[in-house]
Amino acid sequence: METILKVEHLVKTFGTNEVLKDIDFNVSKGDVISIIGSSGSGKSTLLRCINMLEEATGGRILYHGKDILRGEIDEDTYRTKVGMVFQSFNLFNNYTVLENCIIGQTHVLKRGKEEAKAKALKYLSKVGMELYINAKPRQLSGGQKQRVAIARALAMDPEILLFDEPTSALDPEMVGEVLDVMMNLAKSGMTMLVVTHEMAFARSVSNRVVYMADGRIEEEGSPEEIFSSPKSQRTKDFLSRFNDK
Repeated sequence: METILKVEHLVKTFGTNEVLKDIDFNVSKGDVISIIGSSGSGKSTLLRCINMLEEATGGRILYHGKDILRGEIDEDTYRTKVGMVFQSFNLFNNYTVLENCIIGQTHVLKRGKEEAKAKALKYLSKVGMELYINAKPRQLSGGQKQRVAIARALAMDPEILLFDEPTSALDPEMVGEVLDVMMNLAKSGMTMLVVTHEMAFARSVSNRVVYMADGRIEEEGSPEEIFSSPKSQRTKDFLSRFNDK
């Protein structure tokens, strides 16, 4: 499989606090990788470094062989190819659902209004939000907002979608509707990197699972390897908390 993204010896420090310590992993086309681990293990910081929302302290992030940290690819171009879905939705409250899905396309990709609208409608329909195109975010439930946020990210035609705990801000009854959308995206071949606490999703939808602890990748492998026969004691201890529930 073609390697899209390669992370090598990635380090991130905040002052004297080393949050990411020598991170290495690859993302290939069609991968669905779930990143699991306790709060504070560096999962969200890793995603934010990959998306350039945080500046890495050291190491390399290669996108199709070009190092984004050394300016070998234009930052705006890269960001359109590596989309991000946040836990807090990050929608524009003064815009309608449709406008939220159009604005990035017209401003960043310089698409014409009609093309951008057609693309927005296509993806809003895909996530089941086509009936809400004239609603403002405040009129939507958390699950609906997150589905709009996913449609907005998809409308930019990304090559990879990063999800930063996309269900953690949702009421329990709304989690399923967002996970269903993500499951369908995975089935359609979308390349996805998902920071999640949803172990059932990580186990059933991912082709790879990465367990992080203290800013390091403690263990990675197939869902079967990680959930059924983890090698590291830390992985076993972490997963036992979920298996006991």
